[in-house]
Amino acid sequence: MVKLAEYGFWKSPFTSDSVVKESVRLGEPALDGGDIYWLEGRPAEKGRSVLVRRNPDGSCNDVSPAPFNVRTRVHEYGGGAYAVDRGTVFFSNFSDQRICKISPGSEPEPLTPERPWRYADAAVDCGRRRLTAVREDHSDPSREPVNAIVAVPFQPNAEQNVLVSGADFYSNPRLSPDGRRLCWVEWRHPNMPWDGSELWAAEFAADGSLAARRKVAGGPEESIFQPEWSPSGRLFFVSDRSGFWNLYRDTPSGPAAVHEIEAEFGLPHWVFRMSTYGFTGDGRLICAYARAGAWNLALIDPAAGGLDPIETPYTDIDGLQAAGNTAVFRGASPSEPAAIVRLNVESGETERLRSAATLADDLRPYLSSPQSISFPTAGGQAAHAFYYPPHNPDFAAPQDEKPPLIVISHGGPTSAASNALSLAKQYWTSRGFAIVDVNYSGSSGYGREYRKRLNGNWGVADVDDCTNAALYLAGQGLVDRGRLIVKGGSAGGYTTMACLAFRDVFAAGASYYGVSDLEALARDTHKFESRYLDTLVGPYPEARDAYVERSPIHAADKLSAPIIFFQGSEDRVVPPSQTETMVEALRAKGTPAAYLLFAGEQHGFRNGDNVKRALDAELYFYAAILLKKGIRF
Repeated sequence: MVKLAEYGFWKSPFTSDSVVKESVRLGEPALDGGDIYWLEGRPAEKGRSVLVRRNPDGSCNDVSPAPFNVRTRVHEYGGGAYAVDRGTVFFSNFSDQRICKISPGSEPEPLTPERPWRYADAAVDCGRRRLTAVREDHSDPSREPVNAIVAVPFQPNAEQNVLVSGADFYSNPRLSPDGRRLCWVEWRHPNMPWDGSELWAAEFAADGSLAARRKVAGGPEESIFQPEWSPSGRLFFVSDRSGFWNLYRDTPSGPAAVHEIEAEFGLPHWVFRMSTYGFTGDGRLICAYARAGAWNLALIDPAAGGLDPIETPYTDIDGLQAAGNTAVFRGASPSEPAAIVRLNVESGETERLRSAATLADDLRPYLSSPQSISFPTAGGQAAHAFYYPPHNPDFAAPQDEKPPLIVISHGGPTSAASNALSLAKQYWTSRGFAIVDVNYSGSSGYGREYRKRLNGNWGVADVDDCTNAALYLAGQGLVDRGRLIVKGGSAGGYTTMACLAFRDVFAAGASYYGVSDLEALARDTHKFESRYLDTLVGPYPEARDAYVERSPIHAADKLSAPIIFFQGSEDRVVPPSQTETMVEALRAKGTPAAYLLFAGEQHGFRNGDNVKRALDAELYFYAAILLKKGIRF
């Protein structure tokens, strides 16, 4: 029997325990002969990242034993934490950032010395018995860390040779199949890699150093993504020189497009080892590309250039790797949790090898399906979002009632919302909340011009789009205009606070490790993002007025809606001091402000107990507001 209850107070089978305990983070799949590897971030093990191998017989085993944590802190966001070759694994251990080696049948042994060095994105160079990796040197705390591409010998604690240096950042060191050449991507302040970067290639000299260096493509207004050598030794890469991240190959006369299309074959390079394409055994490209916020798979013959779609149920695809007739990737859809997926390239058949979450069949009737929407926003432009209506077959709301709406502002801000199944979103929609996950101006997946709409306009365009998404849905009669909530993490936390401070639209907000003081962020953050705001806001301190004007910390007197803050004690991207200053300012003026500080957490929560506690606290906070009851914090 369907029960009558207010929106937001429906009883849901999606509990905070089930959301956390039934979920793991999956990423970085790799192929090594008949073995398939991937990383699992396990909330039940306090977020430990474990390397898992699937053997040819279908059995799986943990490669990295406890307490090892396969995670690098290069650029703080990491990625590219391991490399494998013929069963031998090299990985970065989180606690000391040393590279460890695991030979078949052996325990991990440290390969690099105890120095303030971090490593990522390693390639195995068997011929020279070494790794080629990005190294971030934190030896001198009085200056920025120094990034370089280095050779790390297989012998423990051996001297490392610097192969490439001088730029501010490096990624994607890749050896050609014959081992004679190396390519890499580099960029310099103030650019982020999606603003402007360069692809370089060089030949190895007899002593293992690099010679005959040349720039293949890229520049301050061109973004390069994922260079790869084909099996025949030709260099391929992704560039947005056309306005969209498309595939190119290096030729004697310069870069040549493989297949031009208004779609994105690239991603913002937030973490290492991102991959959207690979090569089959016959030299074809199997690739993932995004259109209108959804991902697709296809095959491309470089000689012919045609694109042949591969039908799969997946709309969110990343980490694509290929060898022979097999491809693996992390895939998700609106109705299926993320999984490590194996694809037979010829038949098109897929197999889910490991799911990130368990979704019992009796829970499927409670799923809310996302709807792709576009809506009018400032300047006569349109923005994009995924809308999730409230849904629970056990409950109905009073006829004259409309649901509260949670507006989600994604992080980055150069990133994107996904329509992939999220148990955390279903936690809300099954309780009677509507959700709109906004791909505001600056989001990826819609071409370079859409990304550039946020340049100089952070705190303006994103706020306009999130506000207008809420007002659009309210105007359509789908949600309650008086119960609009905004939330987000990191950059999304900043947009959340800016929406509350500079727009009189939202009734409440939740900020997860959000930026409240743009000046503080410009002065005190890690190297990777230390000049990011030059593009998003303006050069600092020349544009200081804009920094002050757009910082919620200076507009606490305008912020009267209740807000809850969640913060990690060891966050280097957004230090706790930013959040605590904001909380103190709001409490001083009498605005309800709740604050939860989680010991040991960094920028993004990994410990399952903390994720559960935050989810429960957020629900309690909204319930108190929706009930219009006084509450003390």
